[in-house]
Amino acid sequence: MATATAAAKRDVKEFVYQWVGTDKTGKTLRGEMRAGGEAVVNATLRRQGVKVIRVKKQSLRGGKRITDKDIAIFTRQMATMMKAGVPLLQAFDIVGKGHSNAAVQKLLLDIKTEIETGSSLKQAFQKHPAHFDALYCNLVGAGEAAGILDSLLDRLATYKEKILAIKGKIKSALFYPTAVIAVAFIITAVIMIFVIPAFKTVFASFGADLPGPTLIVIAISDFFVAWWWAIFGVIIGSIYGFFYAWKHSVAMQRVMDRVMLRAPIFGEIIRKATIARWTRTLATMFAAGVPLVESLDSVAGASGNFEYYDATKKIQSEVSTGSGLTVAMQNADVFPNMVLQMVAIGEESGALDTMLSKVADFYEQEVDDAVEALSSLMEPLIMVVLGTIIGGMVVAMYLPIFKMGSVV
Repeated sequence: MATATAAAKRDVKEFVYQWVGTDKTGKTLRGEMRAGGEAVVNATLRRQGVKVIRVKKQSLRGGKRITDKDIAIFTRQMATMMKAGVPLLQAFDIVGKGHSNAAVQKLLLDIKTEIETGSSLKQAFQKHPAHFDALYCNLVGAGEAAGILDSLLDRLATYKEKILAIKGKIKSALFYPTAVIAVAFIITAVIMIFVIPAFKTVFASFGADLPGPTLIVIAISDFFVAWWWAIFGVIIGSIYGFFYAWKHSVAMQRVMDRVMLRAPIFGEIIRKATIARWTRTLATMFAAGVPLVESLDSVAGASGNFEYYDATKKIQSEVSTGSGLTVAMQNADVFPNMVLQMVAIGEESGALDTMLSKVADFYEQEVDDAVEALSSLMEPLIMVVLGTIIGGMVVAMYLPIFKMGSVV
């Protein structure tokens, strides 16, 4: 019976209410309360000796999707307030009410409510795994246990900001050529469907044989005109299906992670970014006092690549049986010699977190340089490709006109 009652209580939909009232001395009080209805708010306030003047349900519907950037900003704000001595619940109030995204407001209000009902900060975060992963929760838990939550939040905010920066650089490296290829395809399709048929009409009045390149371009144009709906449908459907499978299929993710690491030019950038993230995560966890075996569990999930995930699990297994970290990493065979040497020095000197941070700094800089060099290389390369495609079509269509001019 008690279980059924508890289950029914959990099923009651709760809302956030803003209330205004007065205490026994007539002083005006304001606040917020999460409850199943306005009557519950009135009854709770009356028991607390508050004379209710007004209760209004707060609307927190809508809002944009909560991104990693939102979580990084929230972490930085919380770290700053905790360092300034602002109480935890008040900090949640300030950050939540000051955020423009209603979805973030609701998330922070839910976490604040959990803390008010007796949960620790780690437990409150663990109830929202979509936004706070195991690494985040473990670091917060370590900070609470050691009484250095402000320092851990600061370290966590720095970690989040650096990881976001690395992701941003990888996306920018991949976005530019992808965008140019998409625009080139659209321009080519427009020329094939609308421009070349006009030339074809003109050439039909010549009554002469057309050059081979012109015939090829006209044949491609005829195919585009007849099947443009199928071409666009297949391309859009294939792209959607590919990314859907990539997102939802673990087997597909494993294959793509392996392919991306071995791709020419881009593969090396992705590998360096993965190593930077791996070492940054382990440095942050180890510096927070989290045991190495437990740290490696979070590092595996944060690596962002299945090849490094599997390697990290193998390293974790060897370390848990007594092997040194350097030896285990060497056996995994996915780390460059420089990383192994730095980790070995860190283990010997007792400054593993410092050495891992230096490795992360080095590879983050390597990614910066590689992306900048790639951008400089891609611009002329893409111009040559576009010039060849568009210029080739233009020349093919003007060849009959040049031929006529020579005859005349």
